[in-house]
Amino acid sequence: MKKTSLFILLLFCSTVNAQEVIDLYPDGVPNAKVTGTDQSPHNGLVRQVLNPTLEVYRPSGEDVSKAAVIVVPGGGYSVLVYNGEGVNTAKEFARNGVTAFVLKYRLPHDTLQTNKTIAPLQDAQQAIKTVRENAEKWNISPDEIGIMGFSAGGHLASTAATHFKESVIQNENSTSLRPDFQILVYPVISMQDSLTHADSKRKLLGESPSKEMVDKYSNELQITENTPLAYITHAGDDDLVVVENSLRYYKQLLKHQVPAELHLYPEGGHGFIFRQPIDEWMHPLFRWLSNSGFINVSE
Repeated sequence: MKKTSLFILLLFCSTVNAQEVIDLYPDGVPNAKVTGTDQSPHNGLVRQVLNPTLEVYRPSGEDVSKAAVIVVPGGGYSVLVYNGEGVNTAKEFARNGVTAFVLKYRLPHDTLQTNKTIAPLQDAQQAIKTVRENAEKWNISPDEIGIMGFSAGGHLASTAATHFKESVIQNENSTSLRPDFQILVYPVISMQDSLTHADSKRKLLGESPSKEMVDKYSNELQITENTPLAYITHAGDDDLVVVENSLRYYKQLLKHQVPAELHLYPEGGHGFIFRQPIDEWMHPLFRWLSNSGFINVSE
């Protein structure tokens, strides 16, 4: 596998722009009640998605990684923190030799989708399928495609990492929908009342979901020995998405002998990434990617 060197200080100030935007469903969005044109992010937020897309950020130069990551912004399944969690993170990956794709996924809503609960997962699976089937085009390895999610986007990323055997999209080529690694940042993991973020649960599952649905989308209960390796980070004083989400997921990964690394900050609250330089919180992540064989980090 071709490796890349990491030059954080030299590349941090470079400008990285999206090379293209990919329509996830050129033949029509499945499970949709409404069609229309999406607006650009306003104040960095996206409040409604009718046409899911992938925004592509590719590294420049010759010494780049074959790994790629699909970045899933959070927002409580109510909005997408598109620029702050999505675009900024993707640019940092590209600066450091990793191709990144920002996923603009549908927010679950009964008036917009026939089955709102599966709509975000459809888009995450379609994103993995699209990137994997076009790996040669973007000069990446089809076996080194990860998914990264923040907050409710972390719930979606962990859902993609634990529900990949259940395809909720058309997949004529039987392309693998399993991400090769998962990165979770202050993630919502569980739908159990003692752990969950109540607004995310209500938006995704409705007002009175059955126990079966609550358990199904409590991703700490869905881990198997085939769940992809994981990097998880959270702040201990998070009072919006309690840190026990990450702890419980990590413990279950270890129980099933899935390699996992957990980084906890003593303070910083929810969205701690906005209160420290991006290279500081991402540097341990790049080290993990290097230790896991996806990139090479040079100090």
